Amino acid sequence: LIFTVFSAKAEIVSTEEIRNIKQVMYRAIGSAKITDSLYTKLLAKKSDNAQIIAYVGTLEALKAKHSWNPYNKIKYVSKSQKTMKRAVNAAPGNMEIRFMRFTIQHYTPVFLGYSSELDEDRIEIVKHYKDNTLIPDHSLIKGIAKFMIESKRCTAAEIQVFKKYV
Repeated sequence: LIFTVFSAKAEIVSTEEIRNIKQVMYRAIGSAKITDSLYTKLLAKKSDNAQIIAYVGTLEALKAKHSWNPYNKIKYVSKSQKTMKRAVNAAPGNMEIRFMRFTIQHYTPVFLGYSSELDEDRIEIVKHYKDNTLIPDHSLIKGIAKFMIESKRCTAAEIQVFKKYV
């Protein structure tokens, strides 16, 4: 069995478990029911793994997306930002976590004031691509590169770095 260590506290999470969570996360983007189900499941784990914490933060952002109530939208976006900050603090060099936070902040309306780490995360993501310190998930690497180019938040030089992976 293959295991991957994601946090400084060395909580071990299987690669298969992460892969399964990612598959459900993609479906959660379009479904409030799947979002709620996975959110409940991950909260119940009470994990201190930075990757799992980041998934919880992303699901909180999805709960905001799926909510019709403006109060709940703001409540979950705020909660998501705090959770993502915890995840980044636990694993500041984890590119995937930085990308999740970048994506959330990219889609959050600027007037809410939750976009302050966009540049920090973009710079960290670009660094991984430049240094070729990337995770071995080729489809994710390609997807991140494509998203970063399409986000219109990168410099021309950064776009050239990402283009090598698309």
